[in-house]
Formats: sequence, C-alpha cells, structure tokens
Amino acid sequence: MKLLWKPILFSLFITTAFQANASVVIGGTRVIFDGSKKETSVSLENKDSVTNLVQSWITPADADTPSKDAIIITPPLFRLDAGDKNVLRIVRSGVPMPEDRESMYWLNVKGIPSTTKNSSSNTLQIAVNSRVKLIYRPVNLKDAEPESLTQQLAWGKSGNSITVNNPTPYYMNFAQIKVNGKEVPNVTYVAPRSQAVFPLHQNSGSGKVSWRILNDYGMAGSEHSATF
Repeated sequence: MKLLWKPILFSLFITTAFQANASVVIGGTRVIFDGSKKETSVSLENKDSVTNLVQSWITPADADTPSKDAIIITPPLFRLDAGDKNVLRIVRSGVPMPEDRESMYWLNVKGIPSTTKNSSSNTLQIAVNSRVKLIYRPVNLKDAEPESLTQQLAWGKSGNSITVNNPTPYYMNFAQIKVNGKEVPNVTYVAPRSQAVFPLHQNSGSGKVSWRILNDYGMAGSEHSATF
C-alpha cells in the first residue's frame, strides 16, 4: 500500500464542522534545556491509527530571543508509524547565546497523517501543529528556578492595563493573574529584565495583585501577592 502525504489548503469559508486532535503527542508541556549539558531531548508518540509524517522546528518566542539557528532539532522530518514512539534531539549549534538570562523558543511539532492512494471515500486529513515552550537555561542559572525569585516582580497600572516588570534573569510564565480578586484574561509571560502589559476587563483602580507562575513541569505554583 502506497502512502501519500498531501498538503491541505483551508478556506476561510468552511461550512462543515469538525474537531482536530493532535495525532503526534509531545511528551511534556515544556522543555528545559540545561546549559550545563550539550543537548536535551523530548519524546514523541503517534497516537493516530495511521502513519504520520512528522515535521519539527523552532521559532523564537519574542524579539529578544537569539536566532533560531542557535538550536538544532534533529531529525527535523521523519516517518512515525501508528502507535510508535521516537525522540527529538535538541542540540546547541555553537551560535552564541546569552549566558546571563534565559532564552525561550517555541518547539513546533506537526503530524501529517497519511492517506491511501486508492481511497474511494471523501475524507478530510488535517495536519495539526502542536507547540510547547523550549527554555534554554544557562549553566549559571541552573541552580535556581523562577518560582524562587517571582516575588521580585514589580507591578503597576497604566490606564486600563496592568504592567509587570521582571528584574530577574528568568522567564516568568503566568498560570494566573488576579487584580483585586478578578482574574486577568489572556495572560502569557514576562521575559527576563523586561516589562509586560496585560489589558484588564475594566478599570479596577489600584489595590492587590496576585499571581501564580508555571514551574518547569508546567504546573501552577503557589500564589504570590503584592500591592500596587
């Protein structure tokens, strides 16, 4: 049986409802690259009932992240049979990276299901792209974690938004932020030695801010609080 991989083009005007689930699953919600080691790895598993062509690549998380050429993903393209597992190796390329703060990328993994050449039924094959955070932690920072320094975050208010300044060398990935007990929508992260701004639902005035950050395992940590 010959297997074919066909690119799918999607129109903005699709009237048929469908649900897409990732066929190729990444073994973890994030990858922490220990700067004291030459490489790290992440496992993949094909939970689909058919063979998938797996494509992987990285993209910088923000403008301060070094070039994507600083880290190599191998193999970038391979076949993964139904139910099988494989490992992606993540290796430093030798391109200089900051050693005084973390660098963050998105690790993208796309599974493209195969179709049979002689298939007579009309089917819609969807290539689903999954992504997780890939954080490079320099050797000088490997003995601590963001949770131990998150209380150093400085909070303020600008118009109808809340601002957070991060003086630490770590990315602070938020699981939750609340202002005066009301949850702030669509929170993300604040980069090392940078500021982030998150819009509020309404002008709540000054008061108390509380937050939780995600640890190295993708779990929400303890609640922290401050006044602003």
